[in-house]
Parts: sequence; C-alpha cells; structure tokens
Amino acid sequence: MLFKKTFTTESDIIKGCLRGERKAQQHLYESYSKKFLAICMRYVKDRDLAEDVMIEGFMKIFEKMPQFEGKGSFEGWMKRIIVTQSLLTLRNNRNLSMEVNMESHLENMNSAYELNHLEAAELMDLVHELPVGYRTVFNLYAIEGYSHAEIADLLGITESTSKSQLNRARNTLKQKIADQQIKERRING
Repeated sequence: MLFKKTFTTESDIIKGCLRGERKAQQHLYESYSKKFLAICMRYVKDRDLAEDVMIEGFMKIFEKMPQFEGKGSFEGWMKRIIVTQSLLTLRNNRNLSMEVNMESHLENMNSAYELNHLEAAELMDLVHELPVGYRTVFNLYAIEGYSHAEIADLLGITESTSKSQLNRARNTLKQKIADQQIKERRING
C-alpha cells in the first residue's frame, strides 16, 4: 500500500517546501500558477515571456522561502516576489521602455467617459493596451496597492515620475473608454 502525502494547510506546504519535497513544491505551484501568471501578464504582454517570468518567480519563492518569517500573508509575500520579478524583466528588457511620450498617446483628454457598461475584462484589456510605463505604474498603484514611494523605489524612478505616469495612464484609459463608447453608439445607433 502506497502512502500518498497530502498537504492540507499552508503551513504543511511551507514546511514541505522548506524540506525540498517535490510534492509540496508542485502543490504550491499548482495552487498559485494561474493567479501569478495573470499578475505577470498585467506587466508583460507576451504570454511566453510572462510564463518565463512566473517560473523564475517561483524559483525565487522556493529559494527565498527560508526568509519568510510568517508575518503577514504568505500569498502576499509570494505575490510581491512575482511582481518584483515582472518589474526586473521590464527593467532588463531593452525592448520595453518605461518612459512614454504623452503626446503620442493622448490626442483628446477632454472627452466625456462612462464606466457604466464597461465590463472588468474589457477594462483589463484596455489596461493591457497601455504603453509599458503607464501600464506598469497603473498596475502597481491601482491594482497591487503600492504607494508612489514604493513604486519609485521598485522602478528606479522618482515619485513625481510615478505620479505622472499614473496620471497619464488614467487619462489614456479615459480616452480609450470614451472612444470605445463612441464606437458602440455608432454601432447601436
């Protein structure tokens, strides 16, 4: 009769991972990989690259697990590593620029906009279309809950640049929403 080890609590999973047990690592990966891939996709548009970032993030999680002190949420601790790994990828990839010329992406900032009929998935698609710098700061601030000081530290930019990028992201989103609603009105006319 084979004894199959199951991990029923977060504490069991952590202890198993600390002992280097493959089943515990696999359980942790299977439990969080979809959620963490979605986080990576918010920062890195290319799915293959996002998957690579997620895997590198899990490797860091396993490597740094002895540093987890049990203070706060384990998921939150892992999420921070995944976000940091995504940001490192953005910073190290010469093809992804963090700074964006505002004029090239904003033509009319005074359009009226409504969020009434916009679905969450549609909004996330619009966020995904933002230039890298805007999208990164928007995700960190609006979705992940980082402060501008933390964002500045993570990205190696000033707080004022973080605030500016967030403002530009918001304005670009407003314009995209307004444009989308105009198209819908024409179609449904």
